[in-house]
Amino acid sequence: MYFTPRRAMASFENLVALANHQERLKEARKMVWRVRGEPVVELPDLEACLKHASLGGFRSATLAFNIRAAFNLILAFIRIRRVPKNQRLAILGRAIFGSDTWRFAAMLGTFTSVYKFLINALPLLFPPAKSKDNSPFLEDGECDGPEHTTLEVSLTNGGHRRRSARLSLSAHAQQVIVRKKTRRWHAALAGAVAGGLAVLFEKRGRRITIGQQMFVRGLQGSFNAFTTRRNISIPHGDIILFSLVSAQVLYASFVRPDSLPAGYRAWIIRASQVPPEAIQINHEMIHTHTFNTENLDKILTSPVCHIARAFAILLTYSQVPTNRHCPCAALHPGQTSCLKEMPIQRFLDVAWFMLPVYGALHFLPPILFRTTAFMRNPTRMLLKALMGTAKSCTFLGVYVVIYQASICARSNFHEFFSTLPVTSWMHLPQWLVDFLFVSRASYWIPGVATGLSMFAEEKKRRAELAMYVLPKALESLWNITTGKVGGIRAGKPGEALLTALGMAMVMSTYQNDPQHLSGLVRRILYQFIGPN
Repeated sequence: MYFTPRRAMASFENLVALANHQERLKEARKMVWRVRGEPVVELPDLEACLKHASLGGFRSATLAFNIRAAFNLILAFIRIRRVPKNQRLAILGRAIFGSDTWRFAAMLGTFTSVYKFLINALPLLFPPAKSKDNSPFLEDGECDGPEHTTLEVSLTNGGHRRRSARLSLSAHAQQVIVRKKTRRWHAALAGAVAGGLAVLFEKRGRRITIGQQMFVRGLQGSFNAFTTRRNISIPHGDIILFSLVSAQVLYASFVRPDSLPAGYRAWIIRASQVPPEAIQINHEMIHTHTFNTENLDKILTSPVCHIARAFAILLTYSQVPTNRHCPCAALHPGQTSCLKEMPIQRFLDVAWFMLPVYGALHFLPPILFRTTAFMRNPTRMLLKALMGTAKSCTFLGVYVVIYQASICARSNFHEFFSTLPVTSWMHLPQWLVDFLFVSRASYWIPGVATGLSMFAEEKKRRAELAMYVLPKALESLWNITTGKVGGIRAGKPGEALLTALGMAMVMSTYQNDPQHLSGLVRRILYQFIGPN
């Protein structure tokens, strides 16, 4: 007979307990964060679909609640020094358990549960016909048969897929996106219904923003799919798009501020570090060739203003009714030189102003969404987030400096050419000088040059920035061309319909061609929706 020593037996039991503990931790992590390569869940009937959707909705609501609460806490800690001590605890409690957090959780929880139920129930209610021919609702080369497919994230340039070595299940799961193969109208209908219902949980002021973002994300996925099928490539297309939409937004902020949403317009003014009174003066001088002297008094009495220079220039312009713009001295009253002082000071002011926002955007995702990689190498992840924050702050600082310098150059050029003697060889007709430097078009053209600042940003973020600004530019263009200043007041139905249309395009692309969506959108949807 052979007797196992007690110490060896105890060690073996400890190893088993440790392995079981690690397995339970791994399963707990999966409840919070979905790993890549998660298999498709097979659901035989509607009851199973309902249970699967309920669990997925609860998980998404919990994840959304934690993300929104963490983001609110970081913003609260940044601003807490300016708050009286007796109010700090209440502000922190509101940041975690405020209505914004609950609304965000309800929106994403509702979207996930409704979408998961429909995307799995529709194939049961409308089963595909058994046919050897390829379905028009599936990708090229796919046929009815397997319940799910795997799609390589990185695509080759050639028309044929390159064969790769066979990997183990765990290794292969890290390289593929697993998604349930569905008919396109199933995904579109499920996305439309879920998106239209879920957006109603948010505040009215945020619904139109969410709807606009989802609509342009859907357009982005559809456009990428179209250009891929037609083998169309546009070099630096994201920068070109950003330049055009920035030109429209900056034109609207100076010439037609009423065509932009009030909150977005206020953010532009704060980020640009331009006195709000100067923007108002410029708007009044463009349309009425005069301005409110109260705004002038506010600029002159500001602690950073060089009073003599600003007052002299503003007084000169107020006496000449043909002037159509605010002098650059009012746009940067704290600097006496447009060339020596303004660019450096404005860059530093804008970068410092945006540091908390960009810091949260770059430091939060590695900590919340990539916890394992962060704990494995925190120094590398923190340095990467720090570099990303620096690049983003540099981007916006350069962006503002380019446009501000263009406005100052335009004003100085107008004064230079207007005062040239008629006998000078550089003399131009006054109507041409006015058109080039003080017309409304002169506010749009410098906005195109701001696209150069995108080269300071990470390449993977350029398309995201363009997609963020595009809805505002389209809204402004619509309001100006149609005369519907202040936006379309369609109420809840219009906001829900816009979101539904956007989510129909987004989810149809996600379920069938996820590689055509941006990496950020694809990863977010995978965490909340999964393969099905």
